[in-house]
Amino acid sequence: KIVKAKKPSKVVTKDIGGDKNGGKRTVRVNRMSRYYPTEDRPRKLRSNKKRRNFSQHVRKLRSSISPGTVLILLAGRHKGKRVVFLKQLASGLLLVTGPFHLNACPLRRINQIYVIATKTKIDISGVKVPDRVNDEYFRRKKLKKPKHAEGEIFDTKKGYMPSARNVRRTRVPSTNSSLTRYVKTQTRNIYSVI
Repeated sequence: KIVKAKKPSKVVTKDIGGDKNGGKRTVRVNRMSRYYPTEDRPRKLRSNKKRRNFSQHVRKLRSSISPGTVLILLAGRHKGKRVVFLKQLASGLLLVTGPFHLNACPLRRINQIYVIATKTKIDISGVKVPDRVNDEYFRRKKLKKPKHAEGEIFDTKKGYMPSARNVRRTRVPSTNSSLTRYVKTQTRNIYSVI
């Protein structure tokens, strides 16, 4: 038989003087710390092999949304406007457009939770969305801060890159113009749809 070594007990009984103190009392060998942290210490999550990075998530698209579907925007600068859905980007966001010539809504990305899909559909099989229109196309550029020389302390505009929005405006793809033609040919009253 294997005899297991007894673990030292954490509690010790001590004799206590005084008539009304009960005579004996159990006391811990090592006292607990009087300091308690105000916040729980952050724990590392268990590494689960099934967990994936956001870039590796499966992108799902609502069944009511397909290329050419007219959507109603619920949030953002253009909320309340009707737009045409073009495609779903790699990040899962929807690529939509007004077209710009009809309701001043340019090519935009929007999350599908902020849209209502309507039953109206437009045949956009002939509209080509360029490959360069992706998430990188909409990403904001980081501004390069200038290195100040003597006498140029307040001259902050020097050395900054032009904003990404202005660059995009100058080279908006021909998607909007071709889509406008499709909308005009397929619907008699444009503004009833868009």
